[in-house]
Amino acid sequence: QVQLVESGGGLVQAGGSLRLSCAASGRIFSLAAMGWFRQSPGKQRELVARVISGGSTNYADSVKGRFTISRNRAKNTLYLQMNSLKPEDTAVYYCNLYQELTDYWGRGTQVTVSS
Repeated sequence: QVQLVESGGGLVQAGGSLRLSCAASGRIFSLAAMGWFRQSPGKQRELVARVISGGSTNYADSVKGRFTISRNRAKNTLYLQMNSLKPEDTAVYYCNLYQELTDYWGRGTQVTVSS
C-alpha cells in the first residue's frame, strides 16, 4: 500500500509563490510516476505536472513557465514550485503516484489565489 500526504497549500495574492510537498510512504517502485493534479469546484480533475521514472516531465499548458515539478527519490518526496500564481490556479491540489496499473492519491491541499 502507498500513502501520500500533501502539504504547503494556503492563501496567496496573485503574483505570489507557493511550494507544495508530497511525502510518499509504503511500497514504492523506482519506475513509479508521480504528479500533481488539481480540481476546482464544478470542474474535472486535471493534470498540472508529472514526472516519470526517467526524470522526464510534462506540464499543462496553463502552468508552463510558472510551475516546476521535482522529485527527491531519496526522501520519496515530490514538490511543486508555483510562481506567478493567478486566481485561476485556485483549486485543491492532489498528489498522484502511478505504479503497477494503480493510481494512488493524497487527500489534497487547498491553494487559494486572491486577486
